[in-house]
Amino acid sequence: MKTNINKRQKGKRGERAFCDVLRAHGFTARRGQQFSGSPDSPDVVCLELPIHFEVKAGNTHSLDAAFRQCASECGGSLPVVSSKRDYTEWMVYLRASDFLTIMQHSDLLLEREKT
Repeated sequence: MKTNINKRQKGKRGERAFCDVLRAHGFTARRGQQFSGSPDSPDVVCLELPIHFEVKAGNTHSLDAAFRQCASECGGSLPVVSSKRDYTEWMVYLRASDFLTIMQHSDLLLEREKT
């Protein structure tokens, strides 16, 4: 039983830490589960971003399984898994097609040479 409590506490800490990352970049963010209680609610809610966040912190999680869960729960939102292994920086995991769509609409694209 103690292991489940520790995992739950670590999950909550990870969600709060990822909220801090979003806030540091100017977004409004809060933990999702604590407000709605629904199993389909995202781990982190950021109203400025149409993203369903699944947050995983620690060394034992499967990104593929987390993404499948996120994609099945996301509704019309973009499914994104944010992950932080111990002693590393936060990473995000999303479909390549979604990443490319985001990049096509980003001002980060360099002006393509017109021929």
